[in-house]
Amino acid sequence: MNLRKGRAALCLRVMDRRTVLRALATAPAAAACRSEAAPEPISVPVARKAELVLRTQPLGSPPWPTLDPFLFCVHHNDAYPLGNERLGPAAALTDRNLGSDFAGRDGWNMYHGEVVPGFPRHPHRGFETVTIVRRGLVDHSDSLGASARYGEGDVQWLTAGKGIVHSEMFPLLRRDAPNPMELFQIWLNLPSTHKFVDPHFSMFWSHTIPRRAQPDERGKGVELTAIAGNIAGLTPPSPPPNSWASQPDSDLAIWTLKLAPGARFTLPSARAGTQRALYFFEGERLRVGSSNLTVRTLAELAPEFPALLENTGAAAEVLVLQGRPIGEPTAKQGPFVMNTPQELRQAYLDYRQTGFGGWPWQYDGPVHGTATERFARHADGRVERAG
Repeated sequence: MNLRKGRAALCLRVMDRRTVLRALATAPAAAACRSEAAPEPISVPVARKAELVLRTQPLGSPPWPTLDPFLFCVHHNDAYPLGNERLGPAAALTDRNLGSDFAGRDGWNMYHGEVVPGFPRHPHRGFETVTIVRRGLVDHSDSLGASARYGEGDVQWLTAGKGIVHSEMFPLLRRDAPNPMELFQIWLNLPSTHKFVDPHFSMFWSHTIPRRAQPDERGKGVELTAIAGNIAGLTPPSPPPNSWASQPDSDLAIWTLKLAPGARFTLPSARAGTQRALYFFEGERLRVGSSNLTVRTLAELAPEFPALLENTGAAAEVLVLQGRPIGEPTAKQGPFVMNTPQELRQAYLDYRQTGFGGWPWQYDGPVHGTATERFARHADGRVERAG
């Protein structure tokens, strides 16, 4: 899959500190990164097939369009080969554009890694990242001195708040078999009252994330995973305290759903004023109410009605993002999401002057050894294990 556009909004040159500081010092915010603005909200109307489906549009190359309070959504799916002794791919890299490899050659990318695939150090301010790792591992390191290795169903929920620098590397631990990697990264906005909270991250280890696999009323398989928002008796872990998702009336949900051929599932109605987007990213055909969708389609759904989904093709998967809009103006550029252009300029100035705490690591893209154990070491010294 060609993901050239997929992570442009992570400030693609930030991992080279000298390059970035030079860019920040000599260029306005709008030019500091290659293609930094998050995609605009869904705005392509179509003839209304049913009251339930308000709009549809094709899912092009990531990032996918989003609705307030979400800012950004990408799906990385890389068929990495065997790893080598440096935890990079045991494959020739000579014909790749190392440092900015998004070509999808051989079914995988190095992204901004030059030895290990991934995203070396880059800053964030003013929003949250929710990283859902379905396969593979991610090594996190940040400017607070915290680190983590997570994956294989784990989720990291990071509140950037007033500013953090972190790296996200994809170590290829297996040297005797391929190292597939699949993840979603979702950016969730923070309201103006929370944009300068202290940064931190929460770990949702795989065993704490509620999942349900059971047949529907016709015996067809349905698998549901709840990252945020209660559904069908599933209650996920609590989001970070300063997140928009923690507001009682945010109605925020992040769900994934797998449907066997012929399977059906009804999404419950949401509160009036909530915005709901359904990303049909795997399969062939899906009926939503009376609307027929083809794969790689985004549908905005009316929240006040239950949504009957029926898979009319091969095994299908959808991602659902919903929430009450924050409804504030946004000034977005690269790794920063603020409310005004002045705040955006200040974010670049603050990063240039402070580095959001500096970088305590020897390398721009640290990896955490060859052990398969998943862990999180927080800035306060607290250590978690995946269990």
